Amino acid sequence: MKLRKVLALTLAAAMTLSLTACGGSDEGAAEAPAADDTAAEETETPAADDGAEAEAPATAPAGLTYASINLGEDYKDLTTTIKFIHHKTDREEDGTMADLIAKFNEVYPNITVETEGVTDYQEDSLLRLSAGDWGDVMFIPAVDAAELPTYFVPYGTVDEMSQFVNFADQWKDAAGNCYGIGYMGNAQGILYNKKVFADAGVTELPKTPDEFIAALQAVKDNTDAIPLYTNYAAGWTMGGQWDAYLGAITTGDETWLNQKFVHTAEPFKDNGDGTGAYALYKILYDATEKGLIEDDYTTTDWEGCKPMINNGEIGTMVLGSWAIAQMKAAGDNPDDIGYMPFPITVNGQQYATAGPDYCYGINVNASDDNKAAAMVFVKWMVEESGWCDLEGGYPISKTAPTSFVFEGVNIVNNVTALPGEEDYMNEMNAESELSFNAGGDAKVQRIVEAAATGAETYDDIMSDWTQAWNAAQETCGVEVLY
Repeated sequence: MKLRKVLALTLAAAMTLSLTACGGSDEGAAEAPAADDTAAEETETPAADDGAEAEAPATAPAGLTYASINLGEDYKDLTTTIKFIHHKTDREEDGTMADLIAKFNEVYPNITVETEGVTDYQEDSLLRLSAGDWGDVMFIPAVDAAELPTYFVPYGTVDEMSQFVNFADQWKDAAGNCYGIGYMGNAQGILYNKKVFADAGVTELPKTPDEFIAALQAVKDNTDAIPLYTNYAAGWTMGGQWDAYLGAITTGDETWLNQKFVHTAEPFKDNGDGTGAYALYKILYDATEKGLIEDDYTTTDWEGCKPMINNGEIGTMVLGSWAIAQMKAAGDNPDDIGYMPFPITVNGQQYATAGPDYCYGINVNASDDNKAAAMVFVKWMVEESGWCDLEGGYPISKTAPTSFVFEGVNIVNNVTALPGEEDYMNEMNAESELSFNAGGDAKVQRIVEAAATGAETYDDIMSDWTQAWNAAQETCGVEVLY
């Protein structure tokens, strides 16, 4: 595996929407995005560390595809043992994984599934993949799209798989084959406590920044709850979360984040209509300035906030939908946990981005029996286990029941960079030191600090960001087009 490609894609993984589902350490695991097709075209022969040739990779047994399997009927007599490695260490520790396997064995008693939760999954999974030391099923780490056939079995074509699952194109090769299926999806919105909102007299979910601030003020005036818990001290809950709403959610334009942002002269200007990057971060500034956050933002507690929102001590938190299950499990009031679209409306429409978290991949070098058993296991996990719904995830299966509700929202995706411009955002982030969707926690913490102390106005901060962005455009030779 080419180290340069791995590092580039690992950075790209950190930059994609922050659709982060967390394991035992909560802040440590993020899904790896599919490399876009241009990467596959650039490299005709994907080189694995062992020198395997991609032109003639091992394949699935003849006729074996995701679509070909009838769950509960096919492969009932297959007897073998498969291994599944993943990042959900918390689900190993709380017994969830063992319970899921036990349910699978009620249908397929002869397929033994061994599981292993890996703590530092992003790094360790790449090392184990290149060494071939991972078993039969894994969550696909940050690999080049051109290398997919070297390591994994195709489930079928993207067109075929799109009949069964959402986001079938997340891990595809240049030939249009699907190699990865998400275990859950992530959407971007805001966690809130339904009872707190009801007690505050908030009867309709806010759709604009002004309505959201008004709702927070109502929570402060009519309840004892903290209106907006910033999670400032955790760090990753700042840039790692707020940056995730840049792009289509706040502009209604799927091309803005990865194609227009780097070419825009004033990306942080006030549009005057409650949209765009300016409106996004101003919500945090205004909430802080008006005293609608915790009393001492420097002492926030990530683990402690979970029972607090469950028990009605917190009104809202800006986190991806991956956090729903954790907040529901943190107390006796899971039904009070709700999830709302982000409060920005563009031309009368609200938007949310959604995509898969880590995706199941099947080892192309496994035996035929193990490939078949792995395919059966993955299909059962996606369609029958209920794991996605247990995690509060955006639906992966198009047939499995789901309790995820996101009414009246357009689900969109931030499309990839234009050919030849794949590195522009990385370069601009590094040169400007703003690091959007790439660990830029300090710049968002600065907003809280400035609003709390009065040291800077919001417009001062936006002006500073613009100067840094313009300077980076000049240094990096990025043409200003908008």
